[in-house]
Parts: sequence; C-alpha cells; structure tokens
Amino acid sequence: MSVPMFIVDAFTKLPFAGNPAAVCLLPAWRSDTWMQSVAAEMNLAETAFIVAEGSRFGLRWFTPAVEVPLCGHATLASSHVLFDSGRAPAERPIEFMSASGLLTAIRAHDRIELDFPAIPVTKCDPPDGLPQGIGVTPDFVARTAPRGVRGDVDYLCVLRDAETVSSLRPDVAQLRRVNGGVIVTARGSGRYAIVSRFFAPGYGIDEDPVTGGAHCALTPYWAPLLGRERFLAWQASPRGGELEVTLRGDRVALAGHAVTVLSGECRV
Repeated sequence: MSVPMFIVDAFTKLPFAGNPAAVCLLPAWRSDTWMQSVAAEMNLAETAFIVAEGSRFGLRWFTPAVEVPLCGHATLASSHVLFDSGRAPAERPIEFMSASGLLTAIRAHDRIELDFPAIPVTKCDPPDGLPQGIGVTPDFVARTAPRGVRGDVDYLCVLRDAETVSSLRPDVAQLRRVNGGVIVTARGSGRYAIVSRFFAPGYGIDEDPVTGGAHCALTPYWAPLLGRERFLAWQASPRGGELEVTLRGDRVALAGHAVTVLSGECRV
C-alpha cells in the first residue's frame, strides 16, 4: 500500500526556512503504532495525518516521540497541501476535526489563515529545571491552560528583551525535567511586535522552529499589553518564521505562508 506524503515548510515564503512538517494523506486511519512509527521515521517536529470524513477532514499530529493535541505549523502545512492539490476548493474553508475540536483554514490573500482556540495563561512559580534550562531568570512565568485530550500544559516565560530571547543557548538536559514545553518571549521592535522561541525536549523536540500552538497562548497574553488585537510575530529560531496573529475573543487567527519542498509516497 502506498499513500501520498509531502514535506512542507510552514510560516515562510522561502524553502528551507520556517518549520518543516510532513503531511500524510490516508484513505482511512491506521493504527497509532503505525502513525507514530512514520513520524519517528520522518524525524520532523510534527507529522500530520489526514483522513477525509465527508465534507471535513480528520487531523492528527505526531512528534517523533508522542501524539500532540494541537499543532499550528502542521495544520498550516496540511491546509497548504489540500488547497494546492485541489483536494479542498480554494473558495471554501477547510474544516478539520481534531483532539482540540473543530479547526478551520481559509485562503486570506497570499496567506492561509487558521482559526484556533485561544489558550489562557496563569501566573505561576517556575518549575524545577526551567531557569537553569533556559539559562536566565524570567521576569514573568505562567502556565498555560490544559489543552486537548491529554491535558498538556506548557510554560510561558517573559524575558527582558528580544536580544536575550534570540541569544539563548538552552540546557536541553535541564529542560527535560520540565513537564511540558517552554515558550520564551519578549517585546519585539520594528516590524515585529513580539518575538519568541519554543523548547520541548519532553515531546522529542529540542527546539521547534516556528510554533503556531504557542501563539495561541502568546496572542491573548500580549494583545492587552500591546493595546491591539492584531500584530506580526517572529519566532527567532535558527530557521525563523513569521506569523500574523489576531485575537478574536476566545479564538486566535494564525496566518502564514507555506512552501512544498518534497512530494512522494509512503510505501508501507
């Protein structure tokens, strides 16, 4: 049996930048073990699996190590594949059924815009290993609300400036002690209102290049502080990526570009 497989760079106009995701189009769901094995073989931050379910699409995401309940860049990559291949009409929204509920994607000018749930954050003390792991003491630490069926919780750390965020050299071994991902962020300058990075060794991802899901927490956190609901964000990983984010009540719109860099078949 062979199924279509793609690699797409998300949140970038240029190939070999942004965040790569694998996208696998299935005629029906395969076992969790098979999908986890494919994700480990692809060895990208996320592999998305899609199954057509009537007028909607089922969508699941796997890192090389675990299934996750929400992934922005792999949803953007999936939407790009469906629009680009004609499997989804460009003039209609794509509706995905996922562990995080109904997610939609539309073409918005030259970008694809995703509609995701906003993730509230609550101030907390830093967990063991977090300051040592990122190498600085944050000005503010919060934990995100549980998300998805597994109830994953990440930590949001506000640092003093964008340069500190960009120059971090995290201790991955220390960050493995943190039960969840770690979002670091600061105010930006010029074109970008905020900058961020995301580290998640516990999910099998030392650093995620561009993280849509993290911006579901970053957007409601920063919007009131910035005094605006729509702004550009830059994820300052070595690959880097741009997101246009908009807070809409309890939802976040994430808009970005995507580029297909590989297409073929998975023959297992």
